[in-house]
Amino acid sequence: MMSDAISYIMPAYNCASTVEESLESIVNGNYRDIDEIIIVDDASTDTTSVLLQEFAGRYPNVRVLSHPFNKGGAAARNTAVERACNSLIFCLDSDNVLAPGSVEKLRRLLVESDADVASFQELRFFKSVTLEITHKWLFQPGVITLADCLAGHVVPISSGNYLYSRVSWLRAGGYPEFSGALDAWGFGFRQMATGSKMVVLPDSFYYHRSGHESYWVREAKKCDTSVKALQILTPYLELLQAEDVAYITGEQGRCVWFEQRKQRPIRLKSGEEGRNGMVVYPPETGFLKKFATRLAAHGKRLLAGQ
Repeated sequence: MMSDAISYIMPAYNCASTVEESLESIVNGNYRDIDEIIIVDDASTDTTSVLLQEFAGRYPNVRVLSHPFNKGGAAARNTAVERACNSLIFCLDSDNVLAPGSVEKLRRLLVESDADVASFQELRFFKSVTLEITHKWLFQPGVITLADCLAGHVVPISSGNYLYSRVSWLRAGGYPEFSGALDAWGFGFRQMATGSKMVVLPDSFYYHRSGHESYWVREAKKCDTSVKALQILTPYLELLQAEDVAYITGEQGRCVWFEQRKQRPIRLKSGEEGRNGMVVYPPETGFLKKFATRLAAHGKRLLAGQ
């Protein structure tokens, strides 16, 4: 096991249309000879497995593992980390794209900050072409805390595409395999709750694909996000203020608290206030979004006879 070598891990399920671009973004400008790539095919039913084997045949230190049946994203990530040879892990989802030379900057920040986790500052959302950005998530610079993770959704753990130490994965107990598409958020929360230090690299980014039937979109249709998030929090309820524990476990908040964190942040006993990041739209997109919102409101008034 090499101290500064990185194991890139990727869960893959029915992602034939996106996975090649994601993998190429690792090998083109981020991958070093001492690194490895581990892809876990979670029982795909399309041509994903064929594409993965072809990719592995073109590059060294690439391993493709397969689940005999679909176990979900968390199990695929855990399988990859369990089989990883290196002490540093970078998780990239099979529909997202790295900028060239970006991960080495994260590695240097993690080492220099004596941190367990290092995240990019921006998620640049796109639909099909990475240069056509629809909007951005912009995280607070510096150290991300547990309070930040409970203050809103614009925090690095919501994406899970960041660099972390194997030690922090062990301390967190891995990705929660009961949590559906909350696997990344749940893992990040566990990292923070068990004492891992997360830092954000200023002026850095990766490309986050949106507008398609992603793992998150499929799972969100089940409408049980807050209930699953509560399961993740349950072992750590002693860290929260009693009033908020009553809220998230009670009838009023149990099914909605996770989605309403921005309006009603969950507070720690320590009293520390969390900081949420920002959602930023390009000028032209921001104008169109505001126009569409006003048009929709006007339409509702007309329907109501106002």
